[in-house]
Amino acid sequence: MKTHTYTSHFEWTGNIGKGTQSYTSYERDFLIKILGKPNIKGSSESSFRGDATKHNPEDLFLSSISSCHALWYLHLCASNAIEVLSYEDAAQGKMQENEDGRGHFTAVYLKPQVLIKSTANIDLAHDLHNKAHEMCFITNSFYFPIHHQAKIAAKYS
Repeated sequence: MKTHTYTSHFEWTGNIGKGTQSYTSYERDFLIKILGKPNIKGSSESSFRGDATKHNPEDLFLSSISSCHALWYLHLCASNAIEVLSYEDAAQGKMQENEDGRGHFTAVYLKPQVLIKSTANIDLAHDLHNKAHEMCFITNSFYFPIHHQAKIAAKYS
């Protein structure tokens, strides 16, 4: 069994001179720093007093699921001689916020639109979404439903 270790440095950049003296005395901005990679500027979601022009943790959470699924799917297609010409996903996540302020995601909907070269393997192309779901490291780390609503088209018949 292999073990992979990932590191991420979080830096809060929202101190505007008063620290967290009150709920309104600070900004929710932050940087995510990963050695050797561009920094990611983030903030909380705008409904939580964040900057809507920056990525929020919920955006990044959903994007990690979507991109992990896509990368596994492309790998599986390549391994099964299915030529993918394009792949896009309009993923959507549902989060429930409780009255006490806690919240959690209740579901994620992946909506890949895939263009493959030939209709010859279109059934297998659909089935490989289930296999990608089984293989995705990110998906295997969560305990709520992640749904796939894939649309696949072929360029040639």
